[in-house]
Amino acid sequence: MEALPLAVTTGWASGVNAYACVLILGLLGRFAGADDVPEALTSTPVLITAAVLFAFEFVADKIPYVDSAWDAISTVIRPTVGTVIAALMSGEAGTLEQALTAAAGGLVALLSHAVKSSLRLAINTSPEPVTNIAASSGEDIAVAGVVSLAAFHPEVALIIAGILLLLGLIGVYLAFRFIRRGYQRFKAWREQRGTPASGSSAV
Repeated sequence: MEALPLAVTTGWASGVNAYACVLILGLLGRFAGADDVPEALTSTPVLITAAVLFAFEFVADKIPYVDSAWDAISTVIRPTVGTVIAALMSGEAGTLEQALTAAAGGLVALLSHAVKSSLRLAINTSPEPVTNIAASSGEDIAVAGVVSLAAFHPEVALIIAGILLLLGLIGVYLAFRFIRRGYQRFKAWREQRGTPASGSSAV
């Protein structure tokens, strides 16, 4: 399953920032000769759409509580993008191999999204926005670096993505108390902005 390392790596990146993942892959495939990038991601409409959505997320992801609201909206989007990219990566592979590759990409994307959104809730227990900006910028740099490496050296990028995912899971475990506190504050923030109390739900 030659596409699996790249599918898993881009799955991790999609769970953190799906639009950055699509944009970087598309640019590398179109202008940098990354042959493993599916042609569908290099088209002009896809690149423009990904760039616009990335620009929006770039701002929203750095504002306390707005980032958690954006994470809630992205709960379906990020794993879906990870699944689609993984399916495209499998190319002409057989049906079973394509399904397994797509499932692996989507599952890893869901897991990395859960890690990201959980740790952001913990970060939001801090009253100042500096930590949000630092965390978001670090995520953007990590996604750009890992995806760029994956396009040319997928096995190495897979190891790095695996380490980052493992560290994230450890972080969630250690910060669980702060995550719960951050979720309660996020619910209160939503209610202050007009969300009915009875309509509060988990992110």
